[in-house]
Amino acid sequence: MHIKTRMETMNVEEVKNEGLAREMRVVVPAAEINEKVEKKLAELAKTVRLPGFRPGKVPVAHLRRMYGKQVKAEIVEEALRESMGKALEQAGAQPAYEPEVEIDGGEEGAKQVVEGDADLAYVMKFEVLPEFETPEDFSDIEVTRYKVKVPEKDLEEALENVAKQFREFEDKGEDAKAEKGDRLIVSFVGRINGEEFEGGSAQNVPVELGSGQFIPGFEDQLVGAKAGEERTVKVTFPEDYGVEKLAGKEAEFTVTVQSVQAPKEQAIDDEFAKKLGLENLETLRERVREQLAAEYEQTAEAHVKQAVLDALDEKFDFPVPEKLVEREFEQVWHAVQHQMQEAGTTFEDEGTTEEEARKEYREIAERRVRLGLVIGAIGRKAGVDVSDQELQQALIAKAQQYPGQEQQVIEFYQKTPEALIELRAPIFESKVLDHILEKAKVEEKEVTPEELKAIVEEEEEGAEEKKGKPKKTSGKGGAKKGSAKKSATKKTAAKKASGKKSGDEGE
Repeated sequence: MHIKTRMETMNVEEVKNEGLAREMRVVVPAAEINEKVEKKLAELAKTVRLPGFRPGKVPVAHLRRMYGKQVKAEIVEEALRESMGKALEQAGAQPAYEPEVEIDGGEEGAKQVVEGDADLAYVMKFEVLPEFETPEDFSDIEVTRYKVKVPEKDLEEALENVAKQFREFEDKGEDAKAEKGDRLIVSFVGRINGEEFEGGSAQNVPVELGSGQFIPGFEDQLVGAKAGEERTVKVTFPEDYGVEKLAGKEAEFTVTVQSVQAPKEQAIDDEFAKKLGLENLETLRERVREQLAAEYEQTAEAHVKQAVLDALDEKFDFPVPEKLVEREFEQVWHAVQHQMQEAGTTFEDEGTTEEEARKEYREIAERRVRLGLVIGAIGRKAGVDVSDQELQQALIAKAQQYPGQEQQVIEFYQKTPEALIELRAPIFESKVLDHILEKAKVEEKEVTPEELKAIVEEEEEGAEEKKGKPKKTSGKGGAKKGSAKKSATKKTAAKKASGKKSGDEGE
């Protein structure tokens, strides 16, 4: 087919149309590009200021010698972008991702185009978004929303944890060794490859051993330390650490222990409640009860939304773009390998092989992509959107997960559009699932926390058996921890619809 532009004729030919895969050959005549270059130079001549020339009187030939190559490169890039958009529009194609472009002749061909000696000829490769219909009526989806009443024993246990969190400490003395549960006051200097890094040093920092508030391994290496002692702590920042330039890096901290403190017993009474700024113990109990209820509700809500995702998975079955599946698989597979490396397990420990595991996780990736496309389509039809305020709240919550690095985390997300999309995704997904739940048949049932936990675990095991997989048992002592790690990864990968696809692909 031929597409008429403002000047010459751009030629577009579809060379592949198989399933979702498309290839289009596009040719933009060199004459059109050269004419745009001359027009751009003429516009520059009216505005550019150069020594020795009056404003607006710089000869075009002089500008061509000075800026010709730069202007040509800009015009070629603009022509490429514009011709791609027009070709896709004319064909009525909705790419699932940014098309791949192969210019005739590779780098040498591109050079000839910029020099004006050749047409801009290229092949555009991509996959289109699959076509499927989404209903407006979801009354055929039947799910159960579980309600949990806070048991007194859970409340008492939570109060003890609050008391532990706010307990006071007292000095253990000069020769006392630090034990788990003790608090150290330390100063430290962090280095990566021998160089100090931003945010890696601090003075008079409280470190409660066993709290897990610091990088994995940091607290463990301070057990047995005494006041006045200096220790070298070696750790590796997690791969998903909030500050990208530190993620996955090995670091060494020089830690100086100022004091070793032991926890004091904390009575749970009115005085303790007042110390927390509350009226009395009863008020504290109610606050804790509300918090527990919110946590149980969150678990129950995640379960009911998972049930909706499973129902959608049953309702929709259509081919999905292979490249999107491959991208999703790489993310899932990377997480699996990291988890297994961290746990020190192998595929043999899991009762499988790498080949079988790859196949399983590829199916998970395909499910995530398909559900993401479905959720995106339902959300667009229903007018679901994520507000700036919701995104800001999510960003603040994310930053708070990294004490002392909050500003760096916020700046990272503000400067990285892809990261903001990742942050937006689960909010969008949750709002779409809320929309579906409003129209679905939802039965409410009251259960205990233990019953809710058992229901969730039973359904997860049922999902495994549906795939024809036997229920896992920990046949090896050393594999138990690794199995739990992999299962957690699998649940995350298999269960979530990966909202970054929801409404973001193809727009």
